[in-house]
Amino acid sequence: MATKSSTYNQRERVSKLLPGYNCGVCGFARCEEFGRALLENKAEIEECRFMLQEIFNENKTDLEALLKEEKLIPEEKKIVGLLDKYEADFILNSLPEEHSCRETLFPFTKDVLKVGDIIRYRPLGCPIIHFAEIIEENHGLIVVHIIGPCHRLDEDAEFDFKDIGVCMVGGFEGIIEGTLPAVGETVRFLPGHCMMQKVHSGVVVQLIGKRAIIEGIDLKVWAPPIKGER
Repeated sequence: MATKSSTYNQRERVSKLLPGYNCGVCGFARCEEFGRALLENKAEIEECRFMLQEIFNENKTDLEALLKEEKLIPEEKKIVGLLDKYEADFILNSLPEEHSCRETLFPFTKDVLKVGDIIRYRPLGCPIIHFAEIIEENHGLIVVHIIGPCHRLDEDAEFDFKDIGVCMVGGFEGIIEGTLPAVGETVRFLPGHCMMQKVHSGVVVQLIGKRAIIEGIDLKVWAPPIKGER
């Protein structure tokens, strides 16, 4: 059982790592109150916007280590792709009430594409045929939701689709599950809907809370696979 002295020391250590601005944005009047909520597992570090800024990166790392030491933050499980055994920084899940990450595609077809169209295509560098629904169109670029790789579709179902061949995947948008990156950071991520569970790489160009837009997508990952996994 923690003594009053040890509890005070914990709070003091946490307070020294927080910005100390007492801005109230986190929902607490003072940083000390926010620190106490962290120690009581009633708040998350990301609720302090200043802790997400680059100048507080070292403080955030030390604070996460301290909370793990107190068993308030569980040890993170490694996210590893099934196909190539590369380790990802995080999983990118769908936006609320959507069934897959949003993907921005560069189609090479001359066909006229519009919102609501169902398309069949193969992402450049991927061996799997995809089916998707177009939800946005902007000067030839399309944003889609994945509705299934070929083997998930009912062969007897009646539906119309346009076969547009190979497309280049330019970007993803979704909700991050795992450690939050910084804007401008090159990351390795696993799209939550990816059938092959293959790790992708790209650059974070926008981050609002846990909602991220990642562009410059590549299926090549410049990192060694996890030791002992190949």
